[in-house]
Amino acid sequence: MNDPKPAIETLASLGQKIIQSLRENRYPVLEIPDRRTSNIVYDENSNHYVLGSSRSIRDSSNVKHVKRFAQLTWVASFAKELLQASRTSSLRDLYYSSEAFGVGFSSQSESDRIVTDLECLTGFPRESFGIYPEEHSSIYGEVVMRYTVSGYEGKEIDLTVSPDGLPVGPALMTAEPLESNAEIVLAVESGGMFSRLIETKAWKRFNAVLVQLGGQSPRSTRRLMRNLHVSLGLPVYIFTDGDPWGMHIAKVIISGSANSAHIQDLTIPHAKWIGVTPEDIVQYSLPTEPMSDADLKRLDELSQDVRYSEPEWQNHIQQFKKIRTKAEQQAFSRFGMDYVVDTYLSKKIS
Repeated sequence: MNDPKPAIETLASLGQKIIQSLRENRYPVLEIPDRRTSNIVYDENSNHYVLGSSRSIRDSSNVKHVKRFAQLTWVASFAKELLQASRTSSLRDLYYSSEAFGVGFSSQSESDRIVTDLECLTGFPRESFGIYPEEHSSIYGEVVMRYTVSGYEGKEIDLTVSPDGLPVGPALMTAEPLESNAEIVLAVESGGMFSRLIETKAWKRFNAVLVQLGGQSPRSTRRLMRNLHVSLGLPVYIFTDGDPWGMHIAKVIISGSANSAHIQDLTIPHAKWIGVTPEDIVQYSLPTEPMSDADLKRLDELSQDVRYSEPEWQNHIQQFKKIRTKAEQQAFSRFGMDYVVDTYLSKKIS
């Protein structure tokens, strides 16, 4: 974990502000950036979503605010304890830990929202507090990283140490890239494709660091890819299923999501989606499935999304609407196990 001191000081300052109000016989009031859709705007200069100037008030004198005010202060206290003890917690662990204190979260979704409130209030991402989602991404490639987490400071690890790849967790997300023989980062949607690329030594053929996204990639994975992109100058290529959901997985990496509009340094604006595009489905005569009503509705939504305003993306959307079919990454296997590496990705990356 990076230096916890700034986050600890911010949390302590928050606590002092609340205590000072109580000492002065005033109800504590917190002002939090508004996360409603109307306050989320797309910044064309930075190429990602940001929060606008609107603020919401959490007033402890208002009976409707008391519960969420108390939940927020507990999460802040929990985060401070994690940092002081050099510990981390999953979002799931945080939810269960709250039961011992009678905090009263109705579900993990509610506790997750309060964690996001704390991010907005302090300006620190949850990772700075040692709070992470469950891991479901992996990484593999010729990169040497130096750990910064407590107990492992200074230790170095080569990301080819395991043939299964390494899980992207707090330690790797905060590690420092030292050196690499890689020339690109190749992010793939599924675990099966990730394994295939390791087995076929595609990582060596393309001089690539491979990243398994596990579907919509968690913030820790996006932050690690951005770190490799910025620190080592590695361009990022994204290979997903050929459907609106796979296309959006790529777009979130490139331009961010509305849910993370309050978090900086997550996007990779120059990352490139290399397919499976609707044009690929036609060109390679891939096995397909018909698009569902949900798929077609999603295409309509994306066509109105400001992130997809560029002609290239609009063309992909219109082509998907035209063919009304979708294909998975694994569809290339109809031509042979290694076709996706030998032919498809070779052409795309070159």
